[in-house]
Parts: sequence; structure tokens; C-alpha cells
Amino acid sequence: MHKTILKGSFVALITPFKDDGSVDFDGFRQLIDFQWSNGTSALLIMGSTGEVSLLTKAERQEIISETVHFKKPGKPIFYGCTGNNTQETINMVEYAAGKDADGAIITVPSYIYAPVEAAVRYFLEVADASPIPVGIYNNPVRVGTDLPAEAIIQLAEHPNIIIDKEAMARPGQIAQILAANTDMSLMCCDSPNLGLVPAVLSLGGHGTANMSGNISPREMAIISKPWETYADAVKFRETYLTLLPLIQFNYSRVNPVPVKSLAKALGLPAGSLRKPYINMTGEALRQGVELVKKLGLMEQYNYKINEAATADRISPAEETKSVNHPAHTGTGKCFID
Repeated sequence: MHKTILKGSFVALITPFKDDGSVDFDGFRQLIDFQWSNGTSALLIMGSTGEVSLLTKAERQEIISETVHFKKPGKPIFYGCTGNNTQETINMVEYAAGKDADGAIITVPSYIYAPVEAAVRYFLEVADASPIPVGIYNNPVRVGTDLPAEAIIQLAEHPNIIIDKEAMARPGQIAQILAANTDMSLMCCDSPNLGLVPAVLSLGGHGTANMSGNISPREMAIISKPWETYADAVKFRETYLTLLPLIQFNYSRVNPVPVKSLAKALGLPAGSLRKPYINMTGEALRQGVELVKKLGLMEQYNYKINEAATADRISPAEETKSVNHPAHTGTGKCFID
């Protein structure tokens, strides 16, 4: 059976919250419409960019049941469905399927550091049980399991596994997977230090699974377009190198802290991060706003600065200490499960 190959910019969407901390479904509608209007090919809702680990089971189910109404033809919405064990993952996938989700993205459950053989069995079991297409996500930093190319190629043979999202630090693995000519969409994290984006696009991959598209969706759509002509390659290079400072800012702290803080500062319906995350403020956040201004994105997307979001809330000395803390410095890792 030939699979539908997802191509282009697959954006991991932030989860908007109201002032009282509840999920903002009108905010979701606005964010999704914003993505559809600016070249995004597909959305992942409730990845780690969407603070999925901080959502309750009831919230996860309600987000699925409400946001499926914001789909458009040819614009699929996938949901992060990983549970804390195999059966809970299957249950969430089945719930998403019952609400007419287009697909599910799953990782190995966190904290168990599953051996590769166990991880492969897990993915296959979930794919066997799933009524909807499944994407696998190789994100060793988050889950402690790093799938080699051979495991990915084996999983690609399953008729229900249609996407491989890569977030390991071996560009050579991209070549191995693509050389196997698998019937599966190969995408990668947009972390600038992993070095995967140029490898995926130049070797014939299908796009990026990114979170920078929350702020710059048109630019990420250009960067994520599969190369078909020489002009595609030139446009990729120009856009990627121009946008790189903003992408680096987005990965300057653990995801989704910079990108969601910046979205709020630009007037998008983001709300605050859920505790224990802490929003960026002051000079650290203003650096991101200045990048947006320099790139001409304020006018392009009609952003309006939320002055309250960028106000200084801690002393400059404490802010510098926080920015330079090992937990907050850019590691180059991709946290968009």
C-alpha cells in the first residue's frame, strides 16, 4: 500500500492558555488559522512545544475534540499521543482517531530508557492498534532511547507508519535512511546545532518538523520545501541563513520557553507558560523581539508588541545569571516531542 507522504513545514504548535491557566480554545483557532494562512503544511498539537507533559488527560482529550474542528482539506492535524506505557499510548491514539484526527505522533515513553529492541516493539504494537496513521519521533534527549538507521528502516516497512521525525545529532543517519528508499516521510527538528535541516533537504528529505514556524511560518515553509529545482536550493540557503539568528534564539533555552514567550510578546494568543516553566522577560526576551523587527516580521505578520510581556520582572544581574545557567543555555537539542 502506497503511503501519503507529508511534505513541507510541519509546525509543532504552542498551547495557548487563558489568564486563569485554562486552555484557550479561541486562541487555538486563531493560531491554527494563522498557520494555514501562511504556508504551513501540517500541524502537530500537543508536542513538547505544546507543553504536553503539563496537560492533564482530560485537557489532552478536550484539546483533540475541540481543535479537530479547525482542520482544512489538505491541511492535516496530528496529535502528540504518547502515554506513560504502551497501552496508555494506544488509548490516546484510539481517542484521537475517534475524534477524526488525521494522525498521531509518538515517542517512546519518557524515563524508562527503553532499549532499541523494546522501542521498536513498542512502535510496532502502537502502529498495529492505531486506526490512524502514525509518526515516530526519534528524540533521544527527551526519552533516552536513540534509534539507529536500521531500526528506522525496519519501522518504515509498517503500512501505518508514515513519518519519521529525527532529532539525533548524526546527519549521516539521514543519508542512510534516504538511501534505503523507504515509503515514509523523513523530517527533522529545526534545532540549528543538530545540523539536520541542510542534510534532510539537500539529500532529498521531505521537510522539517519545526517550532520556529510559530513565529515565522512563511519562512519555515520556504526552508522546509523539498528541493525540486536549483531555485529551491538557492531560496533555501538564502532564507535559512537569514532566519538563523531567530532560530538560534528559539533554542536559547529549553523549548518551548523562548518561542512561547516571544509569541506572547508579539501579541499572539499564547498566554503564559504553565508552571513550573517561567516565561522569559526583560532584556532576554527583548533580544528576540529585536530579531523579529530586524527581519521585517513585525510588518509582515502585523505583530503588535505586548509591552507587559517584555517588562523587566527580575534584576539585570539575576536575568544574566538565569540566561547563563546550564539549564537555560542553548544545547542544540530538539525538544518538540
